[in-house]
Amino acid sequence: SSGINAEWPLRPGKVMVVKDIERDEIDFITRTLGCRPIASADHMLPEHLGLAELCEEVHIGGGNKVVSITGCQSSAKTCSILVQGSNKLIAEEAERSIHDALCVMRCLVKNKHMIAGGGAPETELNIKLAKYAETLSGVDSHCVRAFAEALEIIPFTLAENAGLSPINIVTELRNRHAQGEAMAGINVKKSCITNITEENVLQPLLVSISAVTLASETVRAILKIDDIVNTR
Repeated sequence: SSGINAEWPLRPGKVMVVKDIERDEIDFITRTLGCRPIASADHMLPEHLGLAELCEEVHIGGGNKVVSITGCQSSAKTCSILVQGSNKLIAEEAERSIHDALCVMRCLVKNKHMIAGGGAPETELNIKLAKYAETLSGVDSHCVRAFAEALEIIPFTLAENAGLSPINIVTELRNRHAQGEAMAGINVKKSCITNITEENVLQPLLVSISAVTLASETVRAILKIDDIVNTR
């Protein structure tokens, strides 16, 4: 039923009615409150309802208002993060930063291991695979060597994004790892190569595993293509 039809019988009982809820938010709300979405008042049964200590309308400044529900008694552990900014660009950038942070936490929950950042693991793999390629022959040697060279794109791109000279930085990074400095990485703040773990620059292991795995699967899928047929 429409918001108006739902509101008039509930208003005398001082029951708060929230209208115009986005469809993609219904699933989150029902899981949080432990209730079920219903299509009519006939289905408003006790087992379909959720329980909360307080539901109120909160003013957040600028004439904006949000509905705050606290003290939910369901077993679901959820929360909402309110992002505000002086303009849409800042708010969207804050939302992206929060999303990235949540993705990092998700990776740590799934795989509780961290490794050095700053391009250190990719460079170390590059050195190890290059040495391993020398022990092989034929096509296998070329494939392993190409795989090792492809890993250099990570520190190369990191140096490029930091405004550094990619060629000089990657060359120095490779030399430091060849000398046994496995934790040497690109220090963006100091614009040089340092022991990246001493700077507390770490990343979830699952991020690197996923990146290498997905990239390898993509290459394998491309190599399986025998021909391309143009269609209109």
